[in-house]
Amino acid sequence: MGKRRRKLRTGFTTGSSAAAAAKAAVLVLGGQEGPSSVDIPLPEEGRLQIPVGHVEREGAGARALVIKDAGDDPDVTHRAQIWCTVTLNKGGAPGHVVIKGGRGVGRVTRPGLPVLVGESAINPAPRRQITKAVLEGLRETGHEGEVTVRIEVPRGEEMARKTLNSRLGIVGGISILGTRGTVIPFSNQAYKATITLAMDVAQAQGSDTMVLSTGGRSERFMRNHRKDLPEVCFIQVADFFRFSLEEASQRSFRHIAYACFFGKLLKMARGHGCTHARKSTIDLPSLSHWSREEGMDDETAGLIKGANTAREALEIISGSGVRDGILRRVIREALFHARGFAGKGPRITYCVFSTEGELLAEMTDEDRDRDPGG
Repeated sequence: MGKRRRKLRTGFTTGSSAAAAAKAAVLVLGGQEGPSSVDIPLPEEGRLQIPVGHVEREGAGARALVIKDAGDDPDVTHRAQIWCTVTLNKGGAPGHVVIKGGRGVGRVTRPGLPVLVGESAINPAPRRQITKAVLEGLRETGHEGEVTVRIEVPRGEEMARKTLNSRLGIVGGISILGTRGTVIPFSNQAYKATITLAMDVAQAQGSDTMVLSTGGRSERFMRNHRKDLPEVCFIQVADFFRFSLEEASQRSFRHIAYACFFGKLLKMARGHGCTHARKSTIDLPSLSHWSREEGMDDETAGLIKGANTAREALEIISGSGVRDGILRRVIREALFHARGFAGKGPRITYCVFSTEGELLAEMTDEDRDRDPGG
């Protein structure tokens, strides 16, 4: 028997990290000894015990450190230091909690995000979670008054360069996030949330065109192809074919462009809502059949059916003399499914690139309707 797969370890968000650090600082400010861990509320329901790395008094306040633990989820903020400095104004409004971002926490510069322009990139759910944790700390120590929480993330600006924050108009550091408070290993929810946020930003900027790409290279090639469009229009949606089209169609975009390579195109042409290798396979027999219908001889079409990869199949097609017709056929099939996911609203365009950046084919659903082969 093979080895049993190890259960993946759940982590916690930057929002939970900040909530724990803030509560630890409140407890010390209220006269308790520095806790090694604190119990905090999660944004929706449930609680979580989080280790505290360090707590100290600082002037009239206190500051605490929590090391963010993403569990087994790949996350650029894993092991990030989340510091919270807390001050208490006993003469202030009881129960009023002011939350600010300091060094390493991003600042919002574009509309469309759940945080107003000019404010620190601390999302609403973490703000509520931090507030609840702080109020719990006040009750446990018997104190009351107005509390100010300042969150800092050393190296936050450096970490943010590995995220989509600059694309979203968040500058100067990472975002404090977490709608559920915990990080489920290898969950797609965080990426989906980033896609929808990017669409909201583009819509708020007045963009009527949304350019979806399957990754960094296809986006780079598409940006070179459509130099007339601003950066905010471009979103890397990875394997989320169906999800991205459904989300884009719910907004006010009049035009959706999709940039991809041939392998992903083949999966879209077979209607796979998710094009990840674990969720879908490349259907070379169907490609071979379409190639025959577009004029390829049986012997060459048989080579396509037996190809090892989509790239090898494309090389065979490219040398066949009927490349353009076959590419148009595959795009027509992909457009059929894309229209099904997007509904009747926006116009849809496909741009298919070679791995070297050559635009192999471009076609809209309007072209598909006019195409005699469609």
